[in-house]
Amino acid sequence: MRVLFFVCAFALVIASTGLSERSIAYAQSAGVISEVRVEGNRRIEASTIQSYLLFSQGSPYNRGRIDKSLKALFNTGLFADVSIRRDGSAVIVSVVENPIINRLAFEGNRRINDDTLSAEIQLRPRVVYTRARVQNDVQRIITVYRRSGRFAAVVEPKVIQLEQNRVDLVFEINEGEQTGIKKIRFVGNKVFPDKRLLSQISTDETRWYNFLSSSDTYDPDRLTFDRELLRKYYLSKGYADFRVVSAIAELTQDRDGFFITFAVDEGKQYQFGKIDVESEVKDLQPEAIRALLTTFEGETYNADAIEESIQTITFELGKLGYAFVNVRPKIDRDPENLTIAVTYRIQKSPRVYVERINITGNVRTLDHVIRREFKLAEGDAFNTALLRRSRSRIRSLNFFEKVEVTQEEGSSADKTVINVDVQEKSTGELSIGAGFSTTDSVSGDLTIRERNLLGRGQDLKFKVSLGTENTNIDLGFTEPYFLGKELRAGIDLFNVRRDLQDESGYDSNKLGFRLRAGFPIKEHISASVNYSLVNDEVTNVQSDASTIIQKSEGEFLTSSVGYRLNFNYLDDNILPTEGNKFSIGQTFSGLGGDVFSVSTEADYVHFFPIYDNDVVASLGANGGYIFGIGEDVILAQRFNIGGRTFRGFAKSGIGPRDRVTSDALGGNAYIVGKAEVRFPMGFPEEFGLSGRTYIQAGTLAGIDDGDPNIQDEASIRASAGFGVNWTSPFGPLQVNISYPFLKEDFDDDEVFQLDFGTRF
Repeated sequence: MRVLFFVCAFALVIASTGLSERSIAYAQSAGVISEVRVEGNRRIEASTIQSYLLFSQGSPYNRGRIDKSLKALFNTGLFADVSIRRDGSAVIVSVVENPIINRLAFEGNRRINDDTLSAEIQLRPRVVYTRARVQNDVQRIITVYRRSGRFAAVVEPKVIQLEQNRVDLVFEINEGEQTGIKKIRFVGNKVFPDKRLLSQISTDETRWYNFLSSSDTYDPDRLTFDRELLRKYYLSKGYADFRVVSAIAELTQDRDGFFITFAVDEGKQYQFGKIDVESEVKDLQPEAIRALLTTFEGETYNADAIEESIQTITFELGKLGYAFVNVRPKIDRDPENLTIAVTYRIQKSPRVYVERINITGNVRTLDHVIRREFKLAEGDAFNTALLRRSRSRIRSLNFFEKVEVTQEEGSSADKTVINVDVQEKSTGELSIGAGFSTTDSVSGDLTIRERNLLGRGQDLKFKVSLGTENTNIDLGFTEPYFLGKELRAGIDLFNVRRDLQDESGYDSNKLGFRLRAGFPIKEHISASVNYSLVNDEVTNVQSDASTIIQKSEGEFLTSSVGYRLNFNYLDDNILPTEGNKFSIGQTFSGLGGDVFSVSTEADYVHFFPIYDNDVVASLGANGGYIFGIGEDVILAQRFNIGGRTFRGFAKSGIGPRDRVTSDALGGNAYIVGKAEVRFPMGFPEEFGLSGRTYIQAGTLAGIDDGDPNIQDEASIRASAGFGVNWTSPFGPLQVNISYPFLKEDFDDDEVFQLDFGTRF
């Protein structure tokens, strides 16, 4: 009976459920829609709205289709509110249209301009306004500020209602302060202290002196780069299993700074195991390659040394004509013995010849100006050393922002195509400079220069320098390839006025021109020759000046020819760390004119690093000698030493001097030696601060006039001191403090020297 009862009850439930569903379906579909009316629309046509509906006049009323139509209208983004209701047999669709943006503006943005922000957001004038779009653009603006290191930035959108359902949208921005990095921590490092690891990454902690750099602001991309820098550092120290477990940046609660934590796993230190070379190149003996390697068995493992060995092998094989040689290191790690064996595999490659040289990107610079700098020509055997030298020569032109030299396979396996892609930069210069020094007082200059005249590589320069003691006007033109040869020829027209009243009681004026030509002899050796015609004038001689100077008053025309040999083996011409440089030159006066003399000058300097490339020492000397041919050397041709040429002494501070008037007379011979050490001062590189300590010794003597009032001592003078160079945002500044510990009583010393200049 119980079973029968449950069966009947179950059947009754099923029947009632089916009846209910049929009743609901019937209720939903009961009736036919006689009319569809749209209300509230002002800008959008009723037919457009009806096109989104899933029902129409004459169709049965269905609540499911009503709900889907409602969602379709909301998804258009055209409406702030939508409702659908039934009025008898009619269906009424009520809409509230979203407004149209009339104007869009930003307020409070000082660090990032309107154009940058507008490019990031999606909303524009005449676009439909929606809250969702506004919030998305708010997040985009915040992202822009975070990329610039301002995580405290707040953006508040303001809507100004206008007539005809239009709005003005204003993003009010509070940029906040730059979010610096309060602390960088390392977890898991046992071998190297935090200070050492901090010096290896590009991110810095915020300090008061970091106003010149953005490295103390949080940047996720920079953090990723720092992970790679840490990995490279540990690999260079033998820790082949090193890994950065995590790099986490935590923003403080008040959003004014970040705490960055690097979690590292150092692993064990490895040594180099067996070092071997395998070569598939015919006639290439592995023993010859081993001599090029910088990795040695038993030494601490260094991934940089492996890369350096690969570069050296590739370069040397390129010199033999193998352009596409492939050197792959096979690494065999032994975790048990903590050794890593390396086998350099040199894969087979044919000798290659240059099929073609393509030059692209030069809009203004003529093609042959670039092509003539190549040490390779089409049809030559490929040579990596010559290709690198060619790239360096093109870059040295200083005509291009970017120089990329690549190579690709030619029409056959033994041919290569060299592609040169350049990006030109402005070569015209208009600059105004100002400066102050204790040697030359206040000065200013105007320079107009075009280094690539008409795209031909010619150099045209006009310079005017005005100072309280010196005035210089110079017009120069240089043709780097005169007559199609590697002969750098040029002409200079100049007028130099010097106020020497304080030192010697007269003024000097030089007016003339110079023809010059320079040419290379070998890679590091060059020579130059010149001819000059100069009118020297000694004027405004004081009545109480030295009788020797009074006798020199007047004009002298000097016609001279000269030469100079240069030997340059420096690793860098601007900031050398090792190598040497030597030059010697002579000038012969007497090819016409009023002056007959021979002058010889030479200088030498040698650089060598003491600690890495940070502390660099230099030893140098320079000297000169002039003698007259059948006459005395005139005042304008004598040498003067002091100021920048001999620190510790004033301009023209040493050498022959009148015993009565103390006027400097110059000398016929000089020699100065100097030892200097350049070192960092412990400040970040972006500060541009470096220090120097130096010692100098030398003398200036010899004068033809036998006047008994002349003090002329060939004794050695010497000074020592230190200096600071600052490449400031306002221009270079140099300060020297020197102590002359060997001098004559009549010398004019100068303990403090300051040079400052700027350009704009």
